[in-house]
Amino acid sequence: MTRTRVIAALIMAPAAICAILLLPSQWLAALSALLFLTGLWEWLKLSGVEDTLQRTVLVALNLLLMVLLVWASDGSLVLLQIASLTGVAWWLVALLWLRHFQFGADRGSPACIAKLAAGTLAILPAWTALILIHAAPEHGPRWLLAALTTVWAADSGAYFAGRHFGKRKLAPRISPNKTVEGLVGGVLAGVATAALFGWFAGVTLAQLPGLLLVALAAVFASVLGDLFESLLKRHAGAKDSGNVIPGHGGVLDRIDGVLAALPVFALGKEIFGF
Repeated sequence: MTRTRVIAALIMAPAAICAILLLPSQWLAALSALLFLTGLWEWLKLSGVEDTLQRTVLVALNLLLMVLLVWASDGSLVLLQIASLTGVAWWLVALLWLRHFQFGADRGSPACIAKLAAGTLAILPAWTALILIHAAPEHGPRWLLAALTTVWAADSGAYFAGRHFGKRKLAPRISPNKTVEGLVGGVLAGVATAALFGWFAGVTLAQLPGLLLVALAAVFASVLGDLFESLLKRHAGAKDSGNVIPGHGGVLDRIDGVLAALPVFALGKEIFGF
């Protein structure tokens, strides 16, 4: 499984990097919308929406929200910034949800409706944050690459550190395989990668401390996103969100950390001005 996971990553990573660095923001927005809405499709299934027609309607409504948001912004970034900030606020609520992990566990519970709203609050702000970062006038594509590689490196660092050194469980009732040692490995890998790709994006020495703080916050946010998806899967009794990516599961399994990290990175970038 590890070999399959690595081979799949070696195929996906170059394709993603080329898209980030070479595509115009409009085309990347369309491509990422397709990817994120596929993740939402899996999110809805985990949330108990089994009917294909119902899921199609819900995904279409979220696509309409994306279109309306871009149309209403009319070249202004204010609405996109508000959407990204909403995402940060949502993930703080999700942290509270993790403490009360049985909330919404019963499929017939009215609380399951909250999972449907949570899907929109996770997908839409992450997508707007991606656009904001990529469309930035100063090396936007490079900064988006820095944001995403931070999450990818943190995920890989946590995976390998957890496998080799993991002993103390991080959240055993939600995700038994995650360990404190894996978290430390992920933080170290993510922050180091942020510094490297931040240099590629043109970060100055004076901006470096701010970048490292943002990277640290983004890594912790990515862990939160990963844990929340694990919560959804535990409630649904599923191992993966899907099986479209060999060794990785579904699309949501690959973007869960990104969904939480991108709004944090976009907000931090605005605050520290890099």
